Amino acid sequence: MTVIEIDNLTKRFGSLTALDGVNLEVNQGEIYGFIGPNGAGKTTTIRILLGILKATQGTARIFGRDAWHDAVEIHRRIAYVPGEVNLWSNLTGGEVIDLFVKLRGTDNQADRIYREKLIRRFDLDPSKKCGTYSKGNRQKVALIAAFAADADLYILDEPTSGLDPLMERVFQECIHEIKEAKKTVFLSSHILSEVEKLCDRVSIIRQGRIIETGTLQELRHLTRTVVQVETRQPIQGFAGLTGVHSIEESEAGLLFVYSLQVDTGQIGEVLKLISQYDVVSLESKAPTLEDLFMHHYQVAGED
Repeated sequence: MTVIEIDNLTKRFGSLTALDGVNLEVNQGEIYGFIGPNGAGKTTTIRILLGILKATQGTARIFGRDAWHDAVEIHRRIAYVPGEVNLWSNLTGGEVIDLFVKLRGTDNQADRIYREKLIRRFDLDPSKKCGTYSKGNRQKVALIAAFAADADLYILDEPTSGLDPLMERVFQECIHEIKEAKKTVFLSSHILSEVEKLCDRVSIIRQGRIIETGTLQELRHLTRTVVQVETRQPIQGFAGLTGVHSIEESEAGLLFVYSLQVDTGQIGEVLKLISQYDVVSLESKAPTLEDLFMHHYQVAGED
């Protein structure tokens, strides 16, 4: 089932076009990554999904309902965490979490037990006033309130901003638990390592346009991988092989880039050539999400 469906979404602020024909679909049970630098259009897209902003053109639908006209009904089934959390400074963290949960209309014994478990996992002192919290602790309050909600869709906009590495790991564990429960997560982030660990599919947005969408494996086929080989004898004949680029020689051996683009390059020919020599070491490094991200931004920038 399609949970989020965005079709030709455009948003203008006067002469500024923040979103320019965005299209994407998020299916039930998916952890979907939405990546791009600050100002690319991630938060604007999320605000339209939440019914905070009205699209200039196009449609945004959640659970088959219009995000603008049916916002109240949609909000009953979603949980949201912003990148910048503002809380009531005179309330304690525990009071804010309780308030958010009660606003959803669910506060039974099982919910309270799970809420206390989350507070312990995120190492939050719920008795302190929110005005004394650091950015990281304010973020914990928002995450606990969101994860404590029995939502069908979690919309997370830079959710780990301000968290230390230990709390980031707790966050990742919670996301895996949500996925096991067949719930859906729409995760906006510029922390590429986080998206790479968690997400089933990703969309890369640049200046209000989606420039690539797919699984990490699919996107890897659109770029190149780096291979480093060390042999006891000099290797000859590499320059003529299809798909081999950027050949460099160093003290550690031969370093080259092999194209993974579809229908280009024959890795079998490369391995056959290497096997004729006395190989000391062979290392192949698949492109990371960061490599893919930078590759697409460089290509888009050149265009």
